[in-house]
Amino acid sequence: MRYTHFILAIGLAVLTAQAQAVGSLVDIAVYDRAENRTLPVYFHGGRYYVVGKPGNEYQVTIRNRQSADIMTVVSVDGVNAVSGETAHWSQTGYVFGAGVSYAISGWRKSLQHVARFYFTEIENSYAARSGRPENVGVIGVAVFRRKTEPTVGLGRSWEQKRDAHRLESARSEASAADAVADNAAEKTIRQPAASPPLPVEKSLGTGHGVSEQAPVRYTNFERASASPDEIITLYYDSYRNLQAQGVIRSPAIARPAPFPGQFVPDLN
Repeated sequence: MRYTHFILAIGLAVLTAQAQAVGSLVDIAVYDRAENRTLPVYFHGGRYYVVGKPGNEYQVTIRNRQSADIMTVVSVDGVNAVSGETAHWSQTGYVFGAGVSYAISGWRKSLQHVARFYFTEIENSYAARSGRPENVGVIGVAVFRRKTEPTVGLGRSWEQKRDAHRLESARSEASAADAVADNAAEKTIRQPAASPPLPVEKSLGTGHGVSEQAPVRYTNFERASASPDEIITLYYDSYRNLQAQGVIRSPAIARPAPFPGQFVPDLN
């Protein structure tokens, strides 16, 4: 079965990874367009975080580190950034050629345009305004490898039967493994996360901004597996909220010492 997805029409081949990127099969980074910088990534409690500033537009930069095509399903605040559906990794996404880097700068509105991403208060986020505020504050990327065509050779009939039997056994084992992985993934998703400290100010979400050109075109892509080969999760919030959660440590404050010396020095 063939799955129709988007492929990027304008991509850049890059030679070096971004310093703050997160990922294995692909590099993921968040770029603040207002401040012209890649946001630093903080690691805390097994999770990755970036600091967003209300009103600033941003983009999610993805770079394919593989020597073959991959497909990414991109979720922002629990919403598919291409289709607008409540996100699931079985949905449509972006296809990247080998070594290609591309900036996903907004919600896909057509093959030619997106509505820009920008940090905003939670009630003004696209997810909340469309009745889905439960997962605001997270960016997710599910990565899939392309299915490769099997090699077909000639052989004696008994060898062909043996190979066919082995192939069928392998497929059965793979299907069972996928079922176990899917079940485990669903259980992981359904487990309630530990409640973080209450925010000290309103949490951030991603708004539906002004339109800009970002052309893409359709292509066919068949996934090697129904389950992602990698899932990258990146949380975001305001500086003060991440500081309150312990993600960002408060800088040490130099305090005056009452007895720094022994005698009174002369003045120059």
